Amino acid sequence: MESPLRLLWAYLVFRAGFLFDLSEGLTITSPVQTMITKAEGEKVTLPCTFTFGPDDSGPLDIEWVILQPNDEQTVIMYNGDRIYDKYKMDGRVAFVNPNPASGDGTIDILNLQATDTGTYQCKVKKLPSVETLRIQLIVLVKPTKTKCYVEGSQEIGSDLTLKCKSEAGSPIITYYWKKATGTEELPATSTSNTDTGDLLVKNASQIYSGLYICTASNKVGTDECSLELNVTPPINRAGRIAGAIIGTLLGLLLLAFIIFCCLKKQREKKYEKEIHHDIREDVPPPKSRASTARSYIGSNRSSLGSMSPSNMDGYTKTQYNKVPSEEFERVPVQTTNFQPPKVAAPNLSRMGAIPVMIPAQSKDGSIV
Repeated sequence: MESPLRLLWAYLVFRAGFLFDLSEGLTITSPVQTMITKAEGEKVTLPCTFTFGPDDSGPLDIEWVILQPNDEQTVIMYNGDRIYDKYKMDGRVAFVNPNPASGDGTIDILNLQATDTGTYQCKVKKLPSVETLRIQLIVLVKPTKTKCYVEGSQEIGSDLTLKCKSEAGSPIITYYWKKATGTEELPATSTSNTDTGDLLVKNASQIYSGLYICTASNKVGTDECSLELNVTPPINRAGRIAGAIIGTLLGLLLLAFIIFCCLKKQREKKYEKEIHHDIREDVPPPKSRASTARSYIGSNRSSLGSMSPSNMDGYTKTQYNKVPSEEFERVPVQTTNFQPPKVAAPNLSRMGAIPVMIPAQSKDGSIV
């Protein structure tokens, strides 16, 4: 039965031989660096140096990939003395050494983006040996567009808050306030919150006035903003309220005056329009009466034509100028010497006249 000491010695010899055999193969010699943090827009160098063993006689194959939760994407490759880089980061990735076969597969990634965050693997293969190296890359965004402002009244005795906030930047962002003028110390009654960027100041005093600077920072960069705090005595609120009331009343009066002027102007335009329509020429008298007079004369003439000459004596005394006609009023008709037209007896018969026997009269008017 072998002693425990002999067994231990045999194990140590076997272990040393095993390690010696391993050291003779392909070995990645890059310093152990499992995580790298960089800012967006910067450049990062991912190391991958290696040595060959005496038995490594196959073709050299170097491949960089970015590991995804369910997949992997090729970044750059070296195979058969050629470089292939038309993949995910085309134009932004390259081997540091133009000849990676010399034992340096280190790469540079330019103009980093937030989407470049992930686990990168360098795989070196020279048969029969294969070795891999993994490095986690975190791309962060620097704090940018940081703004400072005051929330609350800047009057003596009031409580106010100095606020600081970055519009962009990867977490975790930490905020720090400092006073750049006067005593260059934050107010004794102030409380700062480094996570939210708020600086609460209670019971403000005029000695707190001055320039304040806020610095926003994370692992990859910083950004600043500033503001001027001016603590003033309280404003006369009663006078301000009275001024506001007086201003409102004056505004209402001015509005009422404008409305009155507009209404007055509108009435004047309406009156001028009505006067313009009332001025028109006299309407000529109706011609119905004149036509009546003409029809009346015509009817009398027709009657005269149908009567015998002996009956015309009574009509000679008729005053035609008494007919209600404006034309006869302007131009009186002379009827004193009116002579009825003489019509022959045969014509009267054809016209339908009836012969009438007229008794003879003496000069004194008695019937003979």
